[in-house]
Amino acid sequence: MTLPVIAIADSPLAQLAGLAFAKGHGTGNDFVLVADPDGALDISAAQSAALCDRHLGIGADGLIRAVRSELVPEGRAILAEDGSAEWFMDYRNADGSVSEMCGNGVRVFVAFLLDQGLVVLEPGQTLPVGTRAGIKRVERREEGFAVDMGPWEFIFPARAEADAGDSLVTADGLDVARPALSVSMGNPHTVVALAADAELTQLRLFEAPSVEPIPPHGTNVEFVVPAEPLVQDGVGTVSMRVHERGVGETQSCGTGACAAAVAIRHWAGAGAPDRWNVRVPGGTVGVAFVGGASGAERVELSGPAVIVAHGTLG
Repeated sequence: MTLPVIAIADSPLAQLAGLAFAKGHGTGNDFVLVADPDGALDISAAQSAALCDRHLGIGADGLIRAVRSELVPEGRAILAEDGSAEWFMDYRNADGSVSEMCGNGVRVFVAFLLDQGLVVLEPGQTLPVGTRAGIKRVERREEGFAVDMGPWEFIFPARAEADAGDSLVTADGLDVARPALSVSMGNPHTVVALAADAELTQLRLFEAPSVEPIPPHGTNVEFVVPAEPLVQDGVGTVSMRVHERGVGETQSCGTGACAAAVAIRHWAGAGAPDRWNVRVPGGTVGVAFVGGASGAERVELSGPAVIVAHGTLG
């Protein structure tokens, strides 16, 4: 599918006339993607927000720019760690704010690199991708992509270990504030467990939930309902909705799915599985916990990535 030329007179996008872009999504978490291999583009926060505007722009949960790592400061730091990480995922939220990382976005990013002919990656092969949350290694699989998301950690570890929770979350649709657990996946998340699907359905996530105390750089908030039974054939299952920092409610959040699995497994206690299915409004992603060479447990996120359209700004 090719999108028609977009009229952008009197828009923050006027200076981006002629910009080629693609639209892609991972389980409904959607992105505008632009290829900038030579680092020639200077897309401002206002222009990013205008591109992502669902009424006056293309519409997306975020903007992803594909640029060679050597051309951005954060990317040069990545290359010092791994010289093969040629490509950097420069990601902005829908409001134009810079974000560290997006788990669904990095899968779509690699699908976009393949779509643009910028990389060759066969099933079973892995590509290192530079992000502001470090290097993410993405494996191409027959059914999509799997991402080594790196190690997880509690944002408030002492309270998380002592009380199995570290904050209270208030949201429209919940009768009282609920206890929550804050998890970092390179970006911050606060996970709330709900008792039933009805509670998840009645949430109104038009405004950001209130989190107290809130992590230093803000937070994404995940609301999670464990399946009944929680574990079948060694795999745990939960359902999730998410309010993303700087975006609002989205159909999916990859790092949020990882954080949800971390929290639910922690609450479930000894014997909880290392493999999880996380159901989101846009589909299902897989989360797996694997040992790391340094001893730190790492998280793998798997799921589809689709490029659905191409276009040019008029």
